[in-house]
Amino acid sequence: MTLVLGIETSCDETSASVVERRGAEVVLRSLVILSQDVHRIFGGVVPEIASRAHLTSIVPMVQRALGDAGLAPSDMDAVAVTHAPGLVGALLVGVGYAKGLAAASGKALVGVHHMEGHLFATSLDQPDAVPPFVALLVSGGHTMLLDVPDWGTYHLLGTTRDDAAGEAFDKVGKLLGLPYPGGPHVERLAATGEPRRFRFTRPMLRRDQQPADPDFYDVSFSGLKTAVRLAVQDSANLADDRAHIARGFQDALIDTLVAKTMRAVKRHNRPRIVLGGGVACNTTLVRAMQAAADSLGARVFAPSPRLATDNAAMIARAGLFHFERGVRDPLDLSAFAQRPIPGLQPRD
Repeated sequence: MTLVLGIETSCDETSASVVERRGAEVVLRSLVILSQDVHRIFGGVVPEIASRAHLTSIVPMVQRALGDAGLAPSDMDAVAVTHAPGLVGALLVGVGYAKGLAAASGKALVGVHHMEGHLFATSLDQPDAVPPFVALLVSGGHTMLLDVPDWGTYHLLGTTRDDAAGEAFDKVGKLLGLPYPGGPHVERLAATGEPRRFRFTRPMLRRDQQPADPDFYDVSFSGLKTAVRLAVQDSANLADDRAHIARGFQDALIDTLVAKTMRAVKRHNRPRIVLGGGVACNTTLVRAMQAAADSLGARVFAPSPRLATDNAAMIARAGLFHFERGVRDPLDLSAFAQRPIPGLQPRD
């Protein structure tokens, strides 16, 4: 039996979790997540406010996670903490606390990359979400398409050249006068819109693209965001057009993500597609991805909402993987705003 405490403070969620290895099975013993609603006032995350909120929340979050699991720090084998990427001030709160807890309890310290955590998240809900698979990571700060032949080996296929998918949802939500974060509100509004009233170009998606082309897997959403802005400006009656614009935007973004992912599935002959990140909560995306995967005999695995958002369970699970392979980080572990996923192989 191996027990790992996970800590996540990369942005505006303070989270703690305990996972346990029981033979071949990994069990989620506890998970607590505290979201900072204050940022809705500003229409986006304010880094200084986020850092201060983590400072007041981290101790009770860790205590709650341990209490829910019926365990103490001395029962842990390791403390795993997000140390990259993210808001540096926010990350430092979690890293500093994790280092102190590991030193005081004499336990191992394992730094975890936030995006690698998202790769592991779905497997906590669905044990079959394991390599080999194609992964689409879609969040507020990242959009990445990866081929994953095995845990710890990640082949980068494509990424965003500008806005991440979640960022595009947030910006379009703001253009349409919707609350922050925009993703859930845009999806609900789009469900009432007509698909052909506003049809936007699918960005960086052409039939003549070849695997050797640099844009074969890459995505770009800045132009789509601009098209939405112009549609809003040109609308004679925005109250009547909002739902149709939302539908047109969401269809364009999802069609692009699905098409790029299917290219990867075909080329690498993967039987599974794993989604991760906050945008993986978008049920329209999941349904469209599964519909396309059915024709290829592939299966789509999407995380539950609490594991799609930033959470410590995925950090504990990724930390468990590295801990079991002998990874131990020193107590001078630092935080980084940007850093590549460990084991990431560059594009050919």
